[in-house]
Amino acid sequence: MDIDLIGVPLDFGQGRRGVDMGPSAIRYADLQLALEALGHHVADQGNVAVPVRESCPPGDPALKYLDAIVEVQARLADRVAASVERGHFPLVLGGDHSLAAGSVMGALRHRRLGLIWLDAHGDFNTHETSLSGNIHGMPLAALCGRGAEPLVTLAGREALGPKIQPRNVAVVGVRDLDTEERTLMRASGVNVYSIEAIDRLGIREVMRMAIEAACEGTDGIYLSLDLDVVDPTFAPGVGTPVMGGITYREAHLAVELVGETGRLAGMDLVEVNPILDRENMTGKLAVELAASALGKRIWEAQP
Repeated sequence: MDIDLIGVPLDFGQGRRGVDMGPSAIRYADLQLALEALGHHVADQGNVAVPVRESCPPGDPALKYLDAIVEVQARLADRVAASVERGHFPLVLGGDHSLAAGSVMGALRHRRLGLIWLDAHGDFNTHETSLSGNIHGMPLAALCGRGAEPLVTLAGREALGPKIQPRNVAVVGVRDLDTEERTLMRASGVNVYSIEAIDRLGIREVMRMAIEAACEGTDGIYLSLDLDVVDPTFAPGVGTPVMGGITYREAHLAVELVGETGRLAGMDLVEVNPILDRENMTGKLAVELAASALGKRIWEAQP
């Protein structure tokens, strides 16, 4: 596989600083070497240009740093679209999760994809429901056609309306939802598999259902992985940790099952914050999970 690494040092979407250093932390944990060891050809495409946060006005408190974020999302969408058009696999390194509106929209320009969203949070707020105004809590709603028009259309670069069918979206591992956000998710028709579902059914069955939803009528899967889906015991370096997350092995199995479909078309690794981390523990986990999604196994079965 030809893999394009695309860094997005973006921290405008959330309140805690430091996640802009996430791409560097993941690279420093030897991401490229880990993927090349699996036989992939890896080209680091550098970082999408992101302005200095202190040079940008926050603007509307219900949509903080909207203009700057949308410009970064648009640049990222072009980079991801170009990667997909070349027949490559875009692997996007964040940065806060607001970037995913750009990465997924870019991938969707050339392929009809389902979306698996591994996250402790729903990211389904809009400017009307968000309690914080932080846009990293809004990208999934924007992809489903809900929220402020500049986010839904990347400031007029995309059409209004859903970019992906909600029935092809599976949110896995969620355990922290705002009240109005929960209502909006129910109304939208996205598939939600909370941490309770994982407790009751097991990660294998939940991922089977998520993959089935993402694959129905599509020709591939985009995987957007927020490291805070993992319990903070294993991933302490995230901006919005929530106790009771999936375990280290559950995380590996989840991405392994997606990779084994042979339909994985692109992937985000987001919300790694090295300032809050311990010895780059979360950056290293991001590399391990990318490798598991892209073919690494403890033992290969013999034919």
